[in-house]
Amino acid sequence: MTEGTTFFKFCPHCGSQDFVYTNNFKFSCHTCDFVLYHNIAAAVAIVFTHQDKILFTVRNVEPDKGKLDLPGGFIDPDETAEQAACREIKEELGLAIASQELKYITTSPNNYLYKNVAYRTMDIFYECPLSDELIEVAAKDEIKDLIWIRRDQINLQAIGFVSIRKVIQERYLSE
Repeated sequence: MTEGTTFFKFCPHCGSQDFVYTNNFKFSCHTCDFVLYHNIAAAVAIVFTHQDKILFTVRNVEPDKGKLDLPGGFIDPDETAEQAACREIKEELGLAIASQELKYITTSPNNYLYKNVAYRTMDIFYECPLSDELIEVAAKDEIKDLIWIRRDQINLQAIGFVSIRKVIQERYLSE
């Protein structure tokens, strides 16, 4: 989004059209002084590993439908990142994991364009090694397929989100 571009047409407080939306971050109404900050959303992504392979999902929804992704999702209010990771894995893959099985990797900012609204996210990455590759999709509405890919065969351009490409490249392909 460029300066002054917004998904708002009117101030949500007074209805005025005299406002600015600065840097896809701060909405300020000149009429009533209403201010709304479009803060980042927190999300988790889990890198499942087995031997020299990484588990990718194939997105079944926009944004980036058909592209590679990692299991995970947004953190709910009053939920820790580890709780969100365990919940998302249970919802998406039907797999029960404990937070102690998660190894923190890093964070990375991302842009998530959903229905023409640009959400800025902070993606929190965890790694979780698995003893075998037998996993199934539980959330078929969200995930089209699961693919184990050897590290030396990962095509970064097939990965949908910038943050995931960056983490996979920096942490898993440069070793």
